[in-house]
Amino acid sequence: MIDSDATPGGAWTHFSDVAGPGFRSLTPGQHVTFEPERVVSGTQDGYHHRALDVRKAE
Repeated sequence: MIDSDATPGGAWTHFSDVAGPGFRSLTPGQHVTFEPERVVSGTQDGYHHRALDVRKAE
């Protein structure tokens, strides 16, 4: 789950939305930037938001 003020309750993301070469993964507590998107019809795996263009914060 990715959480921010823009995504109350957290956001779902797919590993393909994580920017970077090779195997893309994140660790719990890691700071990231992302583009939030509201799920229009229902939820995505229980989340009302998706995180797109996820990048590790520098």
